Amino acid sequence: MAIAHKSAISVGMLYIPVGLYTTTKDISVSFNQLCKDTHERVKYKKICPSCNKEVKSDDIIKGYEYEKDKYVTITEDELEKVKTSKDKTIHIEHFAKISEIDQIYYEKNYYLVPERGAEKAFELLRQAMLSQKEVAVAKTVIGTTEQLLVLYPTKESIIAKTLFYPEEVQSMPVTQTKTQVEKSELDMAKTMIETMTNKFDITAYHDEYQERLREAIESKIRGQEIISVDTGAPVNIIDIMEALKKTIEMANERKGTA
Repeated sequence: MAIAHKSAISVGMLYIPVGLYTTTKDISVSFNQLCKDTHERVKYKKICPSCNKEVKSDDIIKGYEYEKDKYVTITEDELEKVKTSKDKTIHIEHFAKISEIDQIYYEKNYYLVPERGAEKAFELLRQAMLSQKEVAVAKTVIGTTEQLLVLYPTKESIIAKTLFYPEEVQSMPVTQTKTQVEKSELDMAKTMIETMTNKFDITAYHDEYQERLREAIESKIRGQEIISVDTGAPVNIIDIMEALKKTIEMANERKGTA
C-alpha cells in the first residue's frame, strides 16, 4: 500500500513521526470513453491556446486568477515557504469526546502508521486515548489545504478522520416540520425496529450491483444479450400502519427462512 502523506503527530513536546495510508480502495467497474463510430478511446490533451501546442506536465505551473485573465504564479518552493513548522505536523489542538463531533463533518479516513523508532510513543498515545475514551482534534496541511482532523484510537491502531469545516457544510435545503404521530403508529414502528434488529457484521455485505454489472459485461463479451433482472413490481402501500405490518411480516419470514 502506497503512503498518501508523511507527517508527524505533535502534542506539546511529544513528536511521533507517522505515515498516512488510505483506508479504502475503489473496486467499482470503470468504463473508458470511446468514439461512437470507431470504438477507439477518446484522448484528452492539454493545449495552450496561444502556443497551439500540447503542454506536458513538467511545463505546467500553478496560477491564481486575481482578475479576469490575469494570474499570479506560485511555485512549489513558494508554497513550502508559506507553511510553518506546525503546518508540517499533525498538531493536536485538544482532546474531546467522539460524541461531541457531529457525523456530518466527517470526510475521509486514513490509517496512521508510526515510523521506525516512534512505535512506543505512538502506542502510549493510542492506549491513553482509548482508556480515556477520547479522540484528539488536530490540524495539518496536506497539499495546499489545511485539514482539520480527528485522531480516533482503535484496538489495533489510530485512524485519522478528516473533517469538513463548518462553512463547507450546507444547511438542509428544506426546513423539516415536526409531524404529530399516533402512539399506535409509534409502537408499531418500534416493533418493526425490534423485529429487524441484528448484530452488525460488515462481512455480510458486498456490492451486489457491481457483481451484476460484471456478469452483464461477461455476457456482452460472449455475444449474449443483457436481460433485465428486475422482475418484481413495486408494491404501492399508502397506509402507514399497513406498510409497517407488511414490513414486520416480511422480516419475520426472512428470519424463519434463515
